[in-house]
Amino acid sequence: MKVTVVGTGYVGLVSGTCLAEVGNDVLCLDVDAAKIRTLEQGGVPIFEPGLEEMIRRNVAAGRLRFTTDVEQAVRFGTVQFLAVGTPPDEDGSADLQYVVAAARAIGRHMDDYKVVIDKSTVPVGTADKVRAAICEELAARGIDLPFGMVSNPEFLKEGAAIDDFMRPDRIVIGVEDERALALMRTLYAPFQRNHDRLQVMDIKSAELTKYAANAMLATRISFMNELANLAEVLGADIEMVRKGIGADPRIGYHFLYPGCGYGGSCFPKDVQALLKTAKDAAGIDLRVLGAVEEANENQKSVLPRKIKARFGDDLSGRTFALWGLAFKPDTDDMREAPSRTLIAALLDAGARIVAHDPVAIDEARRLYGDEPRLRFTDTPMAALEQADALVIVTEWKAYRSPDFASIRNSLRTPVIFDGRNLFSPEAVREAGIDYYPIGRPQAA
Repeated sequence: MKVTVVGTGYVGLVSGTCLAEVGNDVLCLDVDAAKIRTLEQGGVPIFEPGLEEMIRRNVAAGRLRFTTDVEQAVRFGTVQFLAVGTPPDEDGSADLQYVVAAARAIGRHMDDYKVVIDKSTVPVGTADKVRAAICEELAARGIDLPFGMVSNPEFLKEGAAIDDFMRPDRIVIGVEDERALALMRTLYAPFQRNHDRLQVMDIKSAELTKYAANAMLATRISFMNELANLAEVLGADIEMVRKGIGADPRIGYHFLYPGCGYGGSCFPKDVQALLKTAKDAAGIDLRVLGAVEEANENQKSVLPRKIKARFGDDLSGRTFALWGLAFKPDTDDMREAPSRTLIAALLDAGARIVAHDPVAIDEARRLYGDEPRLRFTDTPMAALEQADALVIVTEWKAYRSPDFASIRNSLRTPVIFDGRNLFSPEAVREAGIDYYPIGRPQAA
């Protein structure tokens, strides 16, 4: 099939590349000429394991191409994926200007039947706005062309996006006409050879499904973080509690790991957008989700509070080693990352920071520029030299089995603040290091 993907951000680039991988002819459009040049020259503007190799393979095979030519892209694909950004607006709602602009471009240039697919995470009712924008542009041209409207939300985890797309647990299709549904079945047939993973529903239900999924996962995280804070006060061990409740098959173990807060491009934005949609569209306050968001913002301040409780509010002259900048492993994404809250708090208190991350250092340099009290190292251990303490923010695999004796000898004071509960408290303390995890017995 001929497929156009509008937007070469995270969702668009992964989706387009995976669709090319199974034999489709894919043209990816972006108005950012610099990004398209990077892709045409073999570069990849985002970090995602396995993506660069897959892009190069499909470009070489002629199945994947990139362009800034809007008219060419619209006329190319029968299937038109809208995978543009929907950043949070000032009031927390999703900003749909890029989605609507892409829809208008389709209406201005389409010359035959198209299936227009919302792949971006968009509020309920967005498909109606997309449809209206296309119809307005067609009317302005004085023509009447048929097109299908589909909501096909993505469920891609950063760091595992290719596997999620190639081996999906479900494919949600919101559609209201048989012709569009038939094309979607054909498009996704290679991804569900073992059994039918398509979940066909009305468009508004599909739009809400994406928000509901992320809101539920965010709720589980905030729930566990609040229990972790309680466990510390009560002298309980949240890791034992996690195992105890996770053994119940009605609860399960996924997304029950306490930590220093969630971040990224999805959970914070989607929770805010769902709260705003409920308030504006129905006059409803989603009190559980409001608490989820509040709890998460509070959790991002847990590490700074622990550090100040140990070293005092004035951190002038102190240096802290920071392991992890990305909001989660296997990505360079620092949007809403807990590390940013920590860095701001430490700098405001007068501290210096030496940070390591396997892939997010370039993104951190872009965000913080030439901040003189923040520098970066190529290895985790190099960050520890002459630091007063180690703070762990991202659970990269490279951090899971360190040499505790070397850590103790490198630090001025042997202290670890662990925002991801990577280690056994007993093992760390036996090595002569004071250990401050989340929701577990603390250093004396």
